[in-house]
Amino acid sequence: MPKTYRIGELANDLSVAIETIRYYEKEGLLPQPARSEGNYRLYAESERQRLEFILHCRALDMTHQEIRQLLGLRDAPDQGCAEVNAVLDAHIGHVAERLRALRRLQVELKAIRARCEVPSTAKNCGILRELAASKGARRPRSANVHSARRGG
Repeated sequence: MPKTYRIGELANDLSVAIETIRYYEKEGLLPQPARSEGNYRLYAESERQRLEFILHCRALDMTHQEIRQLLGLRDAPDQGCAEVNAVLDAHIGHVAERLRALRRLQVELKAIRARCEVPSTAKNCGILRELAASKGARRPRSANVHSARRGG
């Protein structure tokens, strides 16, 4: 008989929260599992491998949409891998943009930090004054490090 895992076993085996597994099911990244007579979720080895794939993609900071694309391609093993390359190339581009945003953020933070070369009292702190300055009530572009594309 093939090995099956209950959700707790699967979570423990892959060091992931049970809620995460349920979330991936809800998002359609994992199929709904079979159920035992006691209504426990039962996962086959193929579902364990799929979850491991998803977790690895998430560790590489891929979005759910990117993972869906890769899973679709993985589920069609005879198809060429040019689309896989395209998904990864696009992700590399997103990472490069986020790195640029982080560098801008670093420059901005260093400029703010330079406002207080010699520590004084909080009421005379150049950093606190700079952070309180409205600058037209806009957030700097570099603050958008956590891009909207993360949604899924």
